[in-house]
Amino acid sequence: MTDIVTRQTRSRMMAAIKSKNTRPEIALRRQLFALGFRYRLHPKNLPGRPDLVLPRYRAAIFVHGCFWHAHDCRDFRWPKSNRAFWERKLRRNVALDEATSRRLKEQGWRVLIVWECAIRHAKPGDLERLGSEVAAWLRSNRSSAQFNSESHRVDELTVDHQQPGRAAHSATCEPSRPESQLGTAADRD
Repeated sequence: MTDIVTRQTRSRMMAAIKSKNTRPEIALRRQLFALGFRYRLHPKNLPGRPDLVLPRYRAAIFVHGCFWHAHDCRDFRWPKSNRAFWERKLRRNVALDEATSRRLKEQGWRVLIVWECAIRHAKPGDLERLGSEVAAWLRSNRSSAQFNSESHRVDELTVDHQQPGRAAHSATCEPSRPESQLGTAADRD
């Protein structure tokens, strides 16, 4: 399938996609600020430059876009054009996410992933509940978690990809699906 815009137009459009200060990120920051939390933004000295860092709680929070991090939700679709490129890129993003989480944990940080869909599809009151759930996680001793639109809550029960099929309340902050479940572009259509 050919692109409907010129290469220059596509390049300009892709360059305009922000990686910092996105709407979902700002919405989460507002909720946490209203609850009295203070944080640092995008520190260069931490692996992956987390979106929010709360040093007092040794917590790093990432607000992941569902497309860019291949989240298995209703917002993610494999692109129809240039499939091989996008598959490589998105699989690499997922692998980098895993490596970043691992490095942060090795340095003693707790990691929270808030997926874009948790904020984008929020109904009235959901953002406040999200803020409260994140606040509860920050105050807890839980090491890592994810929040997405399907669970509507912080979910620490994840699959340990080192030992398939084993559920663990461990310090995992894996992508929502392991590499083996990403499938090919044809599988997602």
